[in-house]
Parts: sequence; C-alpha cells; structure tokens
Amino acid sequence: MREQMLAYISIITMSGVLNFYLFLYVFNRRRLYKRISFYFLVYVAVIVIYCLGSAFGMLSANLQQLKFWTAIMYIGLPFTSPLGLLFIMKYLGIKVQKYQIASLLTIPVITTILVFTNDYHHLYYRVFTLHPTLGAPFFYQEIGFWYLLQGGLTFGCMLAGLLLLASRYKEVSIQYRFQITALIFGQFLPIVTAFVYLLGITPEGLDPVPMVLWISTLLYFWAISTSKLFSIMPVAKDVIFNSIDDAVMVLDGSFRLVEINQASKLHFPQLNHAMFGLAISDVWQDLFNATFDMEIGLLEINVSVDNDRIYQVRLSTLDPMRNMEGYLLIFTDITEVKKLQHLLERQAYYDELTHIYNRRAFLQQCEVDYTQSHMEETPFAVMIMDVDYFKKVNDVYGHLIGDRLLAHVVTICQNNLLKGELFARYGGEEFVFSIKNCHQLEAELLANRIRLAVEKTPLITSEGEITVTLSIGIAGSLKQGTDTISDLLNKADKALYQAKETGRNKVKVFTEDMVDLDSSDLENPSNPIMI
Repeated sequence: MREQMLAYISIITMSGVLNFYLFLYVFNRRRLYKRISFYFLVYVAVIVIYCLGSAFGMLSANLQQLKFWTAIMYIGLPFTSPLGLLFIMKYLGIKVQKYQIASLLTIPVITTILVFTNDYHHLYYRVFTLHPTLGAPFFYQEIGFWYLLQGGLTFGCMLAGLLLLASRYKEVSIQYRFQITALIFGQFLPIVTAFVYLLGITPEGLDPVPMVLWISTLLYFWAISTSKLFSIMPVAKDVIFNSIDDAVMVLDGSFRLVEINQASKLHFPQLNHAMFGLAISDVWQDLFNATFDMEIGLLEINVSVDNDRIYQVRLSTLDPMRNMEGYLLIFTDITEVKKLQHLLERQAYYDELTHIYNRRAFLQQCEVDYTQSHMEETPFAVMIMDVDYFKKVNDVYGHLIGDRLLAHVVTICQNNLLKGELFARYGGEEFVFSIKNCHQLEAELLANRIRLAVEKTPLITSEGEITVTLSIGIAGSLKQGTDTISDLLNKADKALYQAKETGRNKVKVFTEDMVDLDSSDLENPSNPIMI
C-alpha cells in the first residue's frame, strides 16, 4: 500500500511541477503572446496550487494536517474550470464582459472561504474525517449543499469549454486544428477522470484528477512548441465577422440566408434571425421592395431605411476548394463617398451662383446632343443671351445686387423653358442655350418669350425695382448642315453682337451678311437702367 501511495504522490507532484514549469515558460514569453497569456497563466497557476496541495495532503499523518492541505488545495481547485473556460473563450475570440467574469468567479471564492471555515457551519462537507479503516491520509466525507453547487459549476464550465472548442473545429483552417485538438483533450481528460471518481471506480478517499493533469500539460507544451499556440491564434469567425462595418449576409448553395453579422442588423433593422432559411429573393423583397437579380460581381443600390443610403453590393462565392459551397453578400455603405462625388461633380460642372451648368459642362453635353441630332438628321439651334448694361448694375448697386439679378434672370429663363433645352452660364452675364430638334424660327419664338418675361419681371430690392433687358443671338443647323458646335456658337455670337449694335433688348438670328463686331464697343455705360 505504501508503494502505491508513493506512486500516487509522485504522479500528482509531477503534474504540479510540469504545470509550474509551463507557467514559467509562458510567463517568460508573455510579450509574444499578448493579452491571452494572462488568462492562461492564471489558469495554470491555480492548477499548480491544486496539484501541490493534493500531493502534500497525501502525506498527512493526522486529520488536522489533512484539513489544512485540503484548504490549501481549495485555493486553486474551485477556480480551475472557470478560469479554463475564460481562457478558451479568449482564445476563440469570444468577448467576455467584466460582470460575466465576476459571475463565474463568485462561487469559487465563496467555496474557498467555506472550506477554510467548514468546521463552523458544515455547508461544504457535512462530515470530513479520516477513513475509519484505511486511516491517514485517506478520508471519509459526506458532501453538503455547497459541494453540489461547486461541482455543478466545475462540470458545467469544463463541458462548456469542450463544446466551444469542438464547435469551432471545422471552422478553422488545418494549421490551427492541432491547437484545437490539444485544448479539446486537455479539457476532456479531467472531465472523464472526475466522472469516474464520482462513480466510485477510483481508490476510495483519493482525488484522481491531479494524477491525469500532467497529460493535459504535455499537450499544452506540444501545442505551444509545434503549432505556435498563442503566438498564432485562429482568428475566430465572430471577431472578424461581427467587427467589420460592412453588412455581410451568408447564403448557402441554394441562395438561402443562413447567417448575418452585427453590422447587418445596424444597417437593416428589419433583418432578423426569423428570416434564416428564406430564399434571398424573398429577403431582398422584404428589405428593399425590389427583385433580387444579381450575378457574381458588383452593383449599387439605393436603400431607404431611416435616411436614404447608397450601398455597393458585392456577391461572391465561398471557397469551393474547402467544401464551402455558398455565397457572400457584402453591403458597403458608400453614401458619404457618393455625396462627395456629387459635390465634386457640381463644383466641376455647375455654376456656383446660379446652380445651372457652367461653360465646360455645356460644351461637353452640347457636343453629345449635336452629334446625336446630326446622326438623326434633325435640326439643332443654339442661343447666346447677354444681360444688357449689367456692368452698370454692379457699378450702381454693388456686386451683391448684381449676383441677385443674375439668379433672378436664370429663374425667369427656367420658368419659360420647355423640356429638353440645355441651359448654362457661359461667362459673366452671358448665358447659352442649345435646343434639339428645333428650327431657327422656333428658337426665335422661345428667345422672344424669355426676353419679354425678363423685361416685364423686375427684381425687387430694398432700393427699389430693377428692370433689365436681354439681347439674344441665335444660330441654327439644318439636318443637311456641316457646321460644328464651334461654328454654331460663333454664328450665334455674331447675331448677339448684331442685336446689341441695333439697340439691345432684341433677338437676332444669324444671317450670312452679318459682320464681326468688337464687343467692347457695345458697352455704353451712359445708357440708363430702368428703375
């Protein structure tokens, strides 16, 4: 019997020493392992206390010594399984809140206190004494209420850790499965041994769990040295999947929704787990009130939830080489990018004061329209409009009133345009129009309507009403014409100068007998502005 006891003590002591060495090994390399090493070090430390307390307890010669070393052992024993679970959760990337840590450790703290003070209340052991036939160091015990509670927590934590590891086994790549395997067996062995102990198969009065912990320790050593446990961890699906800002939907091979991340719920509040298993066409209809018609690649959609948002949607396949049949739908919010893009486009193509096209935008679009008109063999006309004596307005009233007057004229023009005209600020107080499928005569009628509307609609200011007039030049191209846009604009410019030369507030259509005029000769500041 004595030889058998020495064997037990040696095995338990070996478990304690190996775990102590493991503690020192990880502690010296803790900077390489980042924060996860803290959880593992605390976990190993309580195992060391548990093993050494158990070993010294087996050397007890009387009940007093046995109770003392049992109390020492319980400084570590109650914490092993909760701390092991916390380590596994940290390893898998599962976020644990402080209150959850406190909840797991509350019962072990109370257990340790109850074991130290058991002689006063007997809540943990109703009876704890030397074995009546075997004597020291064997003991006889009758368990109390709190023993059952602590035992439930211990088994629950070990089982939860085992199940978590097993559930992630298929999700990680092959290079990380050695780590998962080592941790699974490290959890599985103590569970089986403790279960055998409860069945009464092991020697009476002895705790066999410390005797197998050396095997778990060797597995951890192997994992650290061969598969770089801690320094290269499997990045858990939840860490990436639920931390990215893009909304991600996972579809199976039949295009049914099987998973979503946290960002999906934020972007699309109506999306919920009740939709799992539904075809993406049905989900798409519910979310966006549209038909899902998308192939592998990219598209942009406008989604109205609380605010109108624009998403870039990418559909891609999962990895078929790893037997992962299915698809990913990734929604990237590009609303702000589109707003910036729209702003830059407006700055590049729109006049800041009047909010109509600027010269650059007009010339680009006019070229397109004229080419199309020429291909369709339809007439095309351009008009250049000038605000008469505008310089006088700036001199008399200031540039602020001058800007208001230009905006006023633009508004009147827009109210008198028909659908399809291209309208832009050509520069200063000059504006330009292009009209598809329009003869010169039709353009002349439109120009006179605009001219009369501006003349009859004065700008109301604090200094009184300001009435201005317009001079307009028109040039047209027939379906058989060969003029370019530059030719038409040059002709319209000559017609405008003719309108100014003959008294302003007129519309002139280009004719071949018109001659070039110098525009500087036409600005006569002595002519009055009607007030």
